Amino acid sequence: MKHPETEQPLRAWYANVKRADWKTPSDVKATYRNASIIGNNRVVFNVKGNSYRLVTAIDYQYGIVYIRFVGTHQTYNKINVATI
Repeated sequence: MKHPETEQPLRAWYANVKRADWKTPSDVKATYRNASIIGNNRVVFNVKGNSYRLVTAIDYQYGIVYIRFVGTHQTYNKINVATI
């Protein structure tokens, strides 16, 4: 694993999301206050004290969370969050 320090925070995030029943972006914000709601059903989560970013695409109708990107802030700044 290239960034072993992210394993535990990502596992904790996954466990929380697996139990979640998000129907709207407001539901996400109720669980993760610091999540950034972006257009095109994208949500950006801060991982490991904001050292890393996790970008998801959420299909609220079916309750599916697609991981679109996980990386450092430096790498995150190089992507287009709305289209990744």
